[in-house]
Amino acid sequence: MASDILQFILYCVLLAALAWPLGIYLARVFSGEQTFLFPLLAPVETGIARACGVDPRTADQHWTRYALAALAFNLAGWFVLYAMLRLQGVLPFNPQGLPGLSPDLAFNTAVSFVTNTNWQAYGGETTMSYFSQMVGLGVQNFVSAGTGIAVGAAVIRGFAGRETRGVGNFWIDLVRAVLYVLLPLSILFGLFLVWQGVPQNLASYVDATTLEGAKQTIAQGPAAAQIAIKQLGTNGGGFFNANSAVPYENPTPLTNFAEMLAILLIPAAFPFMFGTMVRDMRQGAAIFAAMLVLFLGSLALTYGSEIQGNPIVAELQVDQSAGNMEGKEVRFGTGNSALWATATTAASNGSVNAMHDSFMPLGMLAPMLQMQTGEVVFGGVGSGFYGMLAFVLLTVFIAGLMVGRTPEYLGKKIEAKEVKLSVIAFLVMPLGVLVFGAMATMIPAALASVQDAGPHGLSEILYAYSSGTGNNGSAFAGFGANTPYHNTMIGIAMLLGRYVFIIPMLAIAGSLAAKKTVPASAGTFPTHTPLFVGLLVAVVLIIGGLTFFPALALGPIAEHMAMLAGQTV
Repeated sequence: MASDILQFILYCVLLAALAWPLGIYLARVFSGEQTFLFPLLAPVETGIARACGVDPRTADQHWTRYALAALAFNLAGWFVLYAMLRLQGVLPFNPQGLPGLSPDLAFNTAVSFVTNTNWQAYGGETTMSYFSQMVGLGVQNFVSAGTGIAVGAAVIRGFAGRETRGVGNFWIDLVRAVLYVLLPLSILFGLFLVWQGVPQNLASYVDATTLEGAKQTIAQGPAAAQIAIKQLGTNGGGFFNANSAVPYENPTPLTNFAEMLAILLIPAAFPFMFGTMVRDMRQGAAIFAAMLVLFLGSLALTYGSEIQGNPIVAELQVDQSAGNMEGKEVRFGTGNSALWATATTAASNGSVNAMHDSFMPLGMLAPMLQMQTGEVVFGGVGSGFYGMLAFVLLTVFIAGLMVGRTPEYLGKKIEAKEVKLSVIAFLVMPLGVLVFGAMATMIPAALASVQDAGPHGLSEILYAYSSGTGNNGSAFAGFGANTPYHNTMIGIAMLLGRYVFIIPMLAIAGSLAAKKTVPASAGTFPTHTPLFVGLLVAVVLIIGGLTFFPALALGPIAEHMAMLAGQTV
């Protein structure tokens, strides 16, 4: 246990130490300033801009044009990926001769990767060809993450801007996100993974004979490249079915720690990018502190639950000195499994190194609640931060009501328009989780996918639709998601969770960018103090608690109480 705590501390220290300079670097990239990569990459950026007919010097877009550009690009990406998956059987680099996907699975998968969710209702090595993995899913891993980063940068410009109509240019932001951020980091991380033993080839699958004399097919493929971007881009889709529990994806303790760090690296850098761009690092540090407090609370609940073990199993005199090891990789144990589960659901990542379906009831509660709050602790690349900014606006509004004056943030008046748009964004999660989840409990075709009866079965449904709507992508292993009903409904939930959140946040950015700033006065509520951090944390928890507590009480909380009473259903 002591070694687990030391690793948690090391993880948080390294995360903060790396996120600070990366955030400053991101601010320089999206402010158009020169960086150490500028001499090498600037000609490439200029060439791409010219090919697209975009002039970086005069291409500032109103928020509506920015949103339309993002939506159009993502729609085109969906059409291309959908066609690729349907035609997989006749496309090259398919040594196993895998057929094309069914219409509903192709729809779900294309939506999943375009929205940066990477929910997988299939087994990667048994469903996807190398061409689909590289040209289809791999490309979307970059551009879907790039879309989130670009929109995040545009929203920050709106908060930092003064009396301007523009929030940047989507095409330039997308190119810079991929060219200056995702590609360099992914190349370095991919080489590290290859060094540690992750395969990167186009070889056919290998048939091996086990020690028991059985035959086993070992999958090969260009895994390292996709794993690098899936973690750095908070995509999370596994090259292999069991994701990062597979030794080919996660071969050593060093890769395990590095992959966990990569999951939150860019999202954790965004608060410092924000502080740099608004010229007040205290603002970014306060948001980072609130995110870290929420992260540590979730980690404490998950780890505390898993290290205790299962009291029902304890009655059978089974050794649980290592905690609840059901569904966990013995190489990593409860500590690394709890940290990974917390990190992957804090971000919209979704990769796993343990089966969340096997977690203790409260161990699954914390990751589920992180997704239900919109994954703002640290959240997806870009998307988590602009989601947290919606909570910041609501916190400032509540503080303004407390002191009896018009709320302000960064010297700008927060008025009814911004608050209403924030509330619209907040309604996405209840719609996708509670409404779609309720439908899944009543429709026989949906209920057929549920593996377990009672509260755990409800948790399977809640987790699936929380993961889809929150653009996370992780899943309970026992939930049978690959059906026409769930492929369609979870696909719709993913679209709602991504785009019905992006549009209000860009509208808020456009509104704030046009406003004048007013000097702070004695009545201005400071937004960089421990008091504000505490209030922001409380608002996130209260909104999540009030919205989802009744459903959670019938799912993981009811299962926990039954477990304490010695019941399994």
